[in-house]
Amino acid sequence: MAPRNITGNPELILQGLSEEPELQPLIFGLFLPMYLISVLGNLLIILAVSSHSHLHTPMYFFLSNLSFVDICFTSTTIPKMLWNIQMQSKIITYEGCIIQIYFFMLFAGLDIFLLTVMAYDRFVAICHPLHYKVIMNSHVCGMLVLVSWIISVLHSLSQTLMALRLSFCREVKIPHYYCELKLLIQLACSENFLNDMVMYFAAGLFGFGPFSGILYSYSKIVSCICRISSAQGNYKAFSTCASHLSVVSLFYCTALGVYLSAAATQSSHSSAIISVMYNVVTPMLNPFIYSLRNEDIKRAVKAFFRFTVIKTATCLQLRKGT
Repeated sequence: MAPRNITGNPELILQGLSEEPELQPLIFGLFLPMYLISVLGNLLIILAVSSHSHLHTPMYFFLSNLSFVDICFTSTTIPKMLWNIQMQSKIITYEGCIIQIYFFMLFAGLDIFLLTVMAYDRFVAICHPLHYKVIMNSHVCGMLVLVSWIISVLHSLSQTLMALRLSFCREVKIPHYYCELKLLIQLACSENFLNDMVMYFAAGLFGFGPFSGILYSYSKIVSCICRISSAQGNYKAFSTCASHLSVVSLFYCTALGVYLSAAATQSSHSSAIISVMYNVVTPMLNPFIYSLRNEDIKRAVKAFFRFTVIKTATCLQLRKGT
């Protein structure tokens, strides 16, 4: 039978983390709590920052934006995977696959840019403390986030439009739990040289550029900290960026591990398992990293819980009284 173009076919197949039927309940039972913890933890950070005026500073403004992006980033892939396991189906429509690619790349790019912006914020706070409020005013902070969104949207849109050029000549089985652009390009029967070039160019530009900015910011931060004479001053300066440095290390190390593993092994399933680290585990751990190492966040979270409990108790008493 001659190969047929099935680009118009609305169904693709996501093979998931494992094709073993007996492992599906285990995967579902593992990823559902992880997803819920990730969403609730990041949502709690957003609520804590928004409900306490003393946290309305550039650092926490960027942190709440990062938490929102992490919720969206995880939500682009995990709910669909859980739904497929629950429904015992591996199907995703062609349109759904393209939409998933768009939003995955959008929020992955935003994660990278927000981490870079947060590194710049720490650089200004430590290296130029007297001018911090002037440099990092609300207008500048808003513009930094807006520019991050604009660049990420344009990048994601360009990659998605390139993906729409692909055509397929056989049944499309994607050995992953979400539609990954690289795998989709490999599975296409159309000429994909241009897609490969655009993808690798964008990966180099959006990977190396922001990472260079983070390295530059922290090189200046380390230089400033080394000039501080007191040990207490050194500790205070370093503690203000320790959480961010931990998140950056976790994100970049896991993302780098995915691409190194993809280059070292032909097993796409192995790459899919490792990609869980930066797609699920990192967003889940971010709230813990920031809350455990930050006394302001701890106090804000405790105050938010107390306020919620008091408000709930008051509402219940009013209902009983009526």
